Amino acid sequence: MTTQLTANEQIQEVLGALKSKTIKNVFFVACGGSSALMYPSKYLMDHEAQSIESDLYSSNEFIHRNPAKLGKDSLVILCSHEGKTPETVESVQFAKSKGATTIALTYNPNSPLTTDADFVLRYADRGDNDAFNTNYGVMYQLVTGLLYNQEENNIYQDMLNSLGHLQSVYDRTREQVKQNAEQFGKDYKDEEVIYTMGSGANYGIAYSFAICILMEMQWIHSHAIHAGEYFHGPFEILDKDVPFIILLGLDETRPLEERALKFSKRFGEKLVVLDAKDFDLNGVDESVKKYIAPLILNYVLRLYAEKLADEREHPLSKRRYMWKLEY
Repeated sequence: MTTQLTANEQIQEVLGALKSKTIKNVFFVACGGSSALMYPSKYLMDHEAQSIESDLYSSNEFIHRNPAKLGKDSLVILCSHEGKTPETVESVQFAKSKGATTIALTYNPNSPLTTDADFVLRYADRGDNDAFNTNYGVMYQLVTGLLYNQEENNIYQDMLNSLGHLQSVYDRTREQVKQNAEQFGKDYKDEEVIYTMGSGANYGIAYSFAICILMEMQWIHSHAIHAGEYFHGPFEILDKDVPFIILLGLDETRPLEERALKFSKRFGEKLVVLDAKDFDLNGVDESVKKYIAPLILNYVLRLYAEKLADEREHPLSKRRYMWKLEY
């Protein structure tokens, strides 16, 4: 009987295979929620990497834009939960045609995404109740391990230790926000539009909640607003009747979020503020708290989404077009 490797064991095999390879750039490639989960890792790479460049692409644009630097010294990390997203599957083949090394992240290791990828990493589904092995955990293990191998960046061990405590953080957080999540569902169930705002490592979380939860799963008009762009147009939409979810993280861009919140309090009344400082991150190393913070906020937003869906009697699984029509 073949024993299935744990997520970390899979990652160790991949890192071992990559250790002798020179990697000049990393391309994160995915669509929708799978793309959003890559934003924190992109932020981490920007802040930590000394010699490796990185960029993040929507799968179809990755192919059509055809980055000039994509080649034999490139690592392309792709993600699709079910492994069936056509644009992402095609991106594997495109990247390999340029000589790049490809890593496919998916919940389904026997999917079209994995057919041509050089390496496959299977992450656990949300219901498996082990944050260390879920998509965000696997992504962080991979990128920090890569930085350790390529640049001797010592954040890797701190990240492993912290991810090992992440499920406990989630469990405490669930209890802490239970009542607030229920109240959010009751207060906002009839809203026709809800905006979500964040910056830095948080922006992908805001993006995911806006397009995947509110628009896709709840059919509520939404937009992810970057806190740094708030004062360059979007703040004109603010008034006392417009709902905003404002995320406050722990990374270097927190002042952007604080500035946006300060102004919003002057004219807005429907403000839901989720501040990473309010949650118990015991067990998370200080060196990586700013990277773990968006994972906590994402977890909280999912709890809020579940209560919103319950109050609206609109299940998160309900779709109008997705998976039902040719597109």
